[in-house]
Amino acid sequence: MRAKRTSLFLTLTLFSVTCLWLGSATAEEKLTARQIMEKVDARDDGDRMVSDMEMTLIDKNGNQRVRQMRTFGMDKGKDDFSLMFFLAPADVKNTGFLTYDYDDDTKDDDQWLYLPALKKTKRIASSNKSDSFMGSDFTYADMTKRNLAYYEYKLMGEKEIDGHKVWQIESIPTNPKEIEETGYSKSIVFVRQDNFTVVRGVSWLKKGDRLKYIDTKEWQQVDGIWIALEVTMVTKKGEDVVHKTILRNSNIKFNQDIGEDLFTVRQLEKGL
Repeated sequence: MRAKRTSLFLTLTLFSVTCLWLGSATAEEKLTARQIMEKVDARDDGDRMVSDMEMTLIDKNGNQRVRQMRTFGMDKGKDDFSLMFFLAPADVKNTGFLTYDYDDDTKDDDQWLYLPALKKTKRIASSNKSDSFMGSDFTYADMTKRNLAYYEYKLMGEKEIDGHKVWQIESIPTNPKEIEETGYSKSIVFVRQDNFTVVRGVSWLKKGDRLKYIDTKEWQQVDGIWIALEVTMVTKKGEDVVHKTILRNSNIKFNQDIGEDLFTVRQLEKGL
């Protein structure tokens, strides 16, 4: 899948955590924050991808719910299509989620959620994209890539995470609609200097006094594409954990025999 816009949370759900840059920064380059984010945005994240995913939801008392999913993704020209089906447990089985992530910045991305118990497909309105996705810490807005032009970036410094040098970059939305749609007023991301992958981040919610922290682990290359096999999102109020979501990706395959006809509302309602 070809990325044109960057997701601040880099969710596995849309495969935007996959990242490969065919070069590395040197001391002489003196990249600006915007240039760094453009390099992150220019990554090759594969095409016609199929993978299995496990979502673990953990409440403030440590109680866990585990869900199994299968995800699909492909390019259509400059646009990205993705489709997800919940396989288990029984209470979410056959629930489906379809996204059209458009390259055209004047066009709102389309998202549909199919609820089998109601036999109903719900189109996600822009006003609802800051809502929680299936009870997780991720929102519907986290499932699409964001437009670089709607953000102002500031290079805060350099740090080291897990033995890798990273840039620390502040990201502030400059478009009121972006703040309203995402629900975030500010984010800080950490970008590895050797391959331009975003490995960690924190975002301030527009409403309330809560923060969201994202962390990626177990980076591997599959067919030359960098993949984080585990992504954790934690919502905190002060030092207290309100909720946590862990996504684990497995059986990742690119260049599979899937076509545009898979990514339709009709297929969403039909299921696997």
